[in-house]
Amino acid sequence: MIPWVFRGLRDGLLTTGWPRRPDPYFDRFPAAVDVAPGPVDADLATATAADCPTRAITIDAEGSVTLDQGRCILCGRCVTAAPQIFAWRRGAATSTLSRERLLSGSSAPDDFDDLAEVRAALHRRVRRLRRSVHIRHVDAGSDGSDEWEVRALLNPVYDIHRLGIFFTASPRHADILLITGIGSAGMTHPLARTVAATPEPRIVIAAGTDAVSGGLIGGGYASASDGLTDLVDVDVWIPGSPPSPFSLLHGILSALDRLPADERGRS
Repeated sequence: MIPWVFRGLRDGLLTTGWPRRPDPYFDRFPAAVDVAPGPVDADLATATAADCPTRAITIDAEGSVTLDQGRCILCGRCVTAAPQIFAWRRGAATSTLSRERLLSGSSAPDDFDDLAEVRAALHRRVRRLRRSVHIRHVDAGSDGSDEWEVRALLNPVYDIHRLGIFFTASPRHADILLITGIGSAGMTHPLARTVAATPEPRIVIAAGTDAVSGGLIGGGYASASDGLTDLVDVDVWIPGSPPSPFSLLHGILSALDRLPADERGRS
């Protein structure tokens, strides 16, 4: 016991103060890849797109490049091969209330009116879910990496309990369904039963690239679809392979309308 006491006195408080206070790790972590503005070398872009393992990069007839962050697994190949076209985006504010908002580049939507309506509608649904919120995590066919990040929310660094958010073993007690995995064929019916057992107004969060789009193996014989799109109605999309604990927190608080004012515009 004594060494742990001295270590605690030496290290002090390790729990992040985010979102009430800024956190350098939240702001600096490279959690997404963006298409950089400026002219594009069409041949280089085409070669880079062909090397993308999840076909996250598309090029239209005019040579404009679009990167789907919902399909991106953050391997970094595109940034290494074509740094003048692709660049890491710093900051864990990656979640969004619209699947289309995960597009970066020429096809990225620039109209926030629909997003404002979605946010307002979600806020009306969750206005009573303020300081006592329960999450049921569902693994719908994950490779296990997403689960490590979800579990990290319970450690002393992130300590999600400090925000009045708790995990529950039963969907009947849950307010939020946090779903990871590709939506495997064997999980289709269990997932549907879980959704049906969760009382309204429930929130459904697709956490990780596998859940958003199927990732590397979605659409194959083992999966029912490319991610959760055709299986459940998703309210919040969190990209990343896997998403960091801060990105998960950002998505959860975005769903609950508890993000700081300066963060709300990003999602």
